[in-house]
Amino acid sequence: MTIYAEVIGDPIAQSKSPAIHGFWIDKLGLDAEYRAHHVIADDLAAYLEERRGDPDWRGCNVTMPHKQAVISLLDRLEPLARRVGAVNTIVRAPDGALVGRNTDVAGFLEPLRERLKATHYFRMARILGTGGAARAIVAGLAGEGFTLVLAGRDAGKAEALLGELDPGGEHHVAPLDHFAKPTDFAFDDREGCCDLVINASPLGMRGQPPLEFDWSHAPPGSVAYDIVTDPVETEFLQQARSAGFETIDGLAMLIGQAAAAFTHFFGVEPPRGHDAELRQRLMA
Repeated sequence: MTIYAEVIGDPIAQSKSPAIHGFWIDKLGLDAEYRAHHVIADDLAAYLEERRGDPDWRGCNVTMPHKQAVISLLDRLEPLARRVGAVNTIVRAPDGALVGRNTDVAGFLEPLRERLKATHYFRMARILGTGGAARAIVAGLAGEGFTLVLAGRDAGKAEALLGELDPGGEHHVAPLDHFAKPTDFAFDDREGCCDLVINASPLGMRGQPPLEFDWSHAPPGSVAYDIVTDPVETEFLQQARSAGFETIDGLAMLIGQAAAAFTHFFGVEPPRGHDAELRQRLMA
């Protein structure tokens, strides 16, 4: 029998996960499959119970809107998933238990790892958005010593999120529209600092309005990071590049989180030496 893993969500047709995992399975010649499976909220418990009894099922990735809803249906959570309060990967442990993991944090941090090996005088990130993706980003960056400015339409939600995920941190909240207007703020010398501007919202995604951000709010040397994957080349990134900033696109996080999940599912590391080819396929 062929072992398999899958991605679940509602909707699910747009997911790039089958293409990513399928690419790695082919490269490694594994007798395995990775599928997309549409699961609505009312069927979530039944889906997990059915898969629990399937000896060929190795686990699943979880996408919107189930990352928090699945928690109460699992047998246990790894510590990071418990801290973030969101699960994007479920694996069946050797004892048969369904274990919730979070690989979004590792995926988000992966393209920043080389930069974060350096010692910085100060680290600050402006995070735009307070939804589910922001939870993993806040948790990951707080753990790397960043001071965070979390911007959203609801200041109370932003305050609550920071208080829940990093109650001891000296972080700040700002209204999202604050960053849409130009500023004449005179930034100090940023040498030795690490500054990030991150779109953690769905704004700029195909079918969504663009994210309004004026790049006068970004300190010199900032890195613009957009987690949106459709389109990969967002207006946010285009404008950042035009303003002279380095950029990281959403495929970086998507591939990074998938790599961590792949190892949990299939017990081998994905062949990351083919990332350039994989990116070309995903952008075709």
